[in-house]
Amino acid sequence: MRRREFFALVGGAAVWPLAARAQQKGVVPTVGILWHAGSLAAEAIFLTQIQQGLQALGYIEGRHITLVNTFADEQYERFNSNAVELVRRKVDVLVAVTLPAALAAQRATKTIPIVFVLVSDPVATKLVASLAHPGGNITGQSQLSGELLGKSLELFKGIVPHLTGIYLMVNPGDPTSQNSVELVRTAVERLSITIQPIEVAQPDQIDRAFSSLQDGVNGVMLQPDAMFFNERKRIAELALKRKIPTLVFTSTMVEDGGLMAYAPNIQAIFRRSAAYIDKILKGAKPNELPVELPTTFEFDINLKTAKAIGLTISPAILNLADKVIE
Repeated sequence: MRRREFFALVGGAAVWPLAARAQQKGVVPTVGILWHAGSLAAEAIFLTQIQQGLQALGYIEGRHITLVNTFADEQYERFNSNAVELVRRKVDVLVAVTLPAALAAQRATKTIPIVFVLVSDPVATKLVASLAHPGGNITGQSQLSGELLGKSLELFKGIVPHLTGIYLMVNPGDPTSQNSVELVRTAVERLSITIQPIEVAQPDQIDRAFSSLQDGVNGVMLQPDAMFFNERKRIAELALKRKIPTLVFTSTMVEDGGLMAYAPNIQAIFRRSAAYIDKILKGAKPNELPVELPTTFEFDINLKTAKAIGLTISPAILNLADKVIE
């Protein structure tokens, strides 16, 4: 597929402080975004949050800021060429969505400010020196997925009392996949649950993963990964067909048929990224902006899915949920 099929341009504007606007007269700041999906439509739910975050800060689209959106279409090697292209265009800020995008941006430039979104452990993956003092030209928001695993699995076990074995679907192309497996192993030790990792490297392998479900596996858990998010509806359909409960990692995935999620509010995370963009455009350095951790979490249940797979959820569990989809 030709590169132009992965590149789109969206215009916007920002209201600058009077002094900065005078200094920057005639200059239109540009923000480049490394998306993981293959089109603007597929990322619209999150792009809208960035745009609304900018608007809430006084930015008006269409005149003084340009967003340049690039799309990897779930092929991680494309992050590298997209990042190089954005650096060539001399964007003022790079926004990198997911760890592979952030690593590609980090390889592409040591000077252009980088804001990452949806990165589970930026310290362990050497994106930043520490959360409080990132160092270098990169900062952003950590997803904290490891710390949430124990609570997520406890709630999943409460919803599925007969749960004894879980397929953990991981994307081997994600640098954090092996760490995800080890974190889940640790989290399930006290819950009398076994896990069986299964690698899914491409969307066309998802069907195979579900068709290979073995005896003793009565639940599916998804590693937080952009590909699984984009394939959420198909995953929900396959799980429904096989009447197997799914533990997913965003509220949106529950809305689209996943059984349960306990996770940060991802839309709020994207909206918050606008604040980083704003501060950097106004002169802040990434190493002065601490990495932020999520502050809001959601426990969501799809009761319609539960009923469709023959699962009865106790009122006590339902009362704990932030959202119950009927």
